[in-house]
Amino acid sequence: MTFRIHAALTAALLASAAAPAGAEQVFNRIASFPVANNLPAGKDKLTTTSAEIVTASEDGNTLIYSDSPLGAIGFIDITDPRAPKALGALTFDGEPTSVASAGSKVLAAVNTSESKTKPSGVLAVVDLATKKVDLTCDLGGQPDSIAVSKDKTFAAIAIENERDEDVNDGALPQMPAGDLVIVSLKDGTADCASIKHVALTGIAEVAPEDPEPEFVAINDAGEIAVTLQENNHVAIVDGKTAKVVGHFSAGKADLEGIDNKTNGQLSFTGKAEGVVREPDAIKWLDDNRLIVANEGDWKGGSRGFTIFDRTGKVLHEAGASLEREIARIGHFPEHRAKSKGIEPEGMEFASFNGQNYVFILSERASVVGVYKDTGAEPELVQLLPSGVSPEGAVAIPGRNLFATANEVDLGEDGGARSHVMIYELAEGQPNYPTLVSNDIDGNVLGWGALSGLVGDAEKDGILHAVSDSVYGMQPSIFTIDTTRKPAEITGVVRVTRNGQAAQKLDIEGIALDGKGGFWLASEGDSAKLVGHGLYNVNAKGEIKAEIGLPAELLAGETRYGFEGITTVGSGDDLTLWMAIQREWKDDPKGTVKLVSYKPKTKEWGAVRYPIEKADAGWVGLSEITAYGDHVYLVERDNQLGDNAKLKKLYRVAIADLKPGKLGGELPLVKKEEVHDFIADLKQTNGYVADKLEGFAFDKSGKAFAVTDNDGVDDSSGETLFFPVELKAIN
Repeated sequence: MTFRIHAALTAALLASAAAPAGAEQVFNRIASFPVANNLPAGKDKLTTTSAEIVTASEDGNTLIYSDSPLGAIGFIDITDPRAPKALGALTFDGEPTSVASAGSKVLAAVNTSESKTKPSGVLAVVDLATKKVDLTCDLGGQPDSIAVSKDKTFAAIAIENERDEDVNDGALPQMPAGDLVIVSLKDGTADCASIKHVALTGIAEVAPEDPEPEFVAINDAGEIAVTLQENNHVAIVDGKTAKVVGHFSAGKADLEGIDNKTNGQLSFTGKAEGVVREPDAIKWLDDNRLIVANEGDWKGGSRGFTIFDRTGKVLHEAGASLEREIARIGHFPEHRAKSKGIEPEGMEFASFNGQNYVFILSERASVVGVYKDTGAEPELVQLLPSGVSPEGAVAIPGRNLFATANEVDLGEDGGARSHVMIYELAEGQPNYPTLVSNDIDGNVLGWGALSGLVGDAEKDGILHAVSDSVYGMQPSIFTIDTTRKPAEITGVVRVTRNGQAAQKLDIEGIALDGKGGFWLASEGDSAKLVGHGLYNVNAKGEIKAEIGLPAELLAGETRYGFEGITTVGSGDDLTLWMAIQREWKDDPKGTVKLVSYKPKTKEWGAVRYPIEKADAGWVGLSEITAYGDHVYLVERDNQLGDNAKLKKLYRVAIADLKPGKLGGELPLVKKEEVHDFIADLKQTNGYVADKLEGFAFDKSGKAFAVTDNDGVDDSSGETLFFPVELKAIN
């Protein structure tokens, strides 16, 4: 099944790339909205925000999302979906957990709990026009998900009364039990007096006395499906009679071909048998079929999704198939390997132009899997990039739009903000992924954190890339075929020392050695016991020479070391040039070193390179590559999103690279700006990535660049690999 899905997805990507306009419709991201733009006046701009569950107004022109950290719901004007506008936020005395649209109103479930043992919450009815609360209904417990029936006559709210993970290791039961609330609606307004509580006790095999409802969905017949995540159970409730009309265990799944060891390697050869599904999101595919996202919680998480009929019969089990496809586009979260992997959590289901689509949101990989519902085994047709940790999604078929709410906000640490991202279904070709891997020896080739590039000596269109210390137990050199769209990783060489994986390397640069092998530059970090150094490897990746830095250079050391390596000359005249990322302690302010080393004579030297001034954060070098009469250097700030200002390519004449003696006066070189990458980094309409770390020319002189996705750790995991159109160079 895994091979079939991979082949189908690859075929779809290639077909859409080659097909003429009108032949295929695909989803592409068209805008990203940082929800911090909706912060109330006077709030610190770094105040934590989060877009969790998102819904849309009936006309599809306004998005509304829940923001638990802010205690608010936010509004976005998407009349022009390519230019979303902030409409502000409405704050509550509590934490909104979910929102749903009902006519001219928005229903917000708000957690007002004093503690886990004293849960409480309200249903707030908000007028969309005035953005004010019309009324609230006491829900009698802590709410989670909310859904509105197709005919807008009632709403269902899952009252979770969530467990305390610090009590008894989070084991159930932990009272009070949760239940399901049904409330009547008229013109979008709730009738608080009509509230019915549906007991869900006594039906699950796991802690039957303490059900914890998580997610609700309502079919065309007015039946409510609700997941009891920690109880690993699904219940079906008649919305009119408020009676449980069916229920079943979500059961277990067997997984093959997974990476279930967090060990700094990407190896998809593991197994896991009898994994409890513990589903989160649930949707009706029709009145008989249900689909669940198996995120897992305290005991389970089967890394995929399952389709059941209403009796609990498994109609399709995705197993590890989605996770393996996600690994092929560089989004596998190695830091979550031993836990629950990609953690599918949110979901949406909708019909666009007569075709039913299921959207599976991977919380940890920050990817949306787009499937066509075939009535049998669903067909994976696209993988969409998302913000960090997509939690909720909404489809707007009438406008051919789809949106995700991405919950994680890393602004306080200088990282990405929480975003709502907007996609459009239209004729064309997917603009993501930009790089995929082929299977190697019949199994998935995982990759990520690409940090350096070099062109192949023999073939046009072929590059080699290295990954950095994120995968410290598996340093690798990848071969990239740029002639395919998307570009493909077609092979890998593992870096070894004495027959074993070469550990404790932070490879940030790669260059050809002229003998079929490579020179690699490792950036040191004394805190991680990683030394600065140069390594010469043969074509098999075997380290043949290790060169440490001289004392004269290390005297000014900081952890920001070599960020690129290139070669000038050949034979006995071969000189290695390395770019040090940032100022060391002995550098005049505003300059960094370009360091030289001649393998034949073992001579070291350096020049000083002038770096730009940072508007915020810092500016440094992240790549160096020689081509023609110049060396080209990538200079960037460490900012992302709207704060990113400097991502540029400069060059220095090789004739001016006349190294001075280390410890003495070093000559200052002149640089020339060649290219601004900001527009390139906006091509997929996400937030601008901070780490543009690889740049190289292929044998024919075509230029390419790549971003480092940090191994999907505290980032969206997106890798942008793209050709660079340079203005005429002499």
